Amino acid sequence: MSEELPACPECSEAYTYESGALLVCPMCGHEWSAGAVADEGTAPATVRDAVGNELADGDTVTVVKDLKVKGAGGGVVKVGTKVRGIRLILDGVGDHDIDATVPGFGRMQLKSGVVRKSG
Repeated sequence: MSEELPACPECSEAYTYESGALLVCPMCGHEWSAGAVADEGTAPATVRDAVGNELADGDTVTVVKDLKVKGAGGGVVKVGTKVRGIRLILDGVGDHDIDATVPGFGRMQLKSGVVRKSG
């Protein structure tokens, strides 16, 4: 495939595939039209990291302080952990405005104030 398909708008997984004129997510079963992938207010106008850099969907960020993970076994996301392919969200829990897959922990929401954009 020469083009990269968009992530699922329902669960944000990247395993999207084409089925005729529709795009399908095998993780949650959501189907949608490729033309209907318009931003429906999913990303805030401007989100800035801990040092003031503007963040965008797909950026790679680095965690700037240890984060205690609540629930699901707990643990600590260590300083310096790189998180690739972030997605900015409006409907996060509390003031969490980033949805991402953190290595070793899986999918979670982060606050933009605890990450720094990586070059």
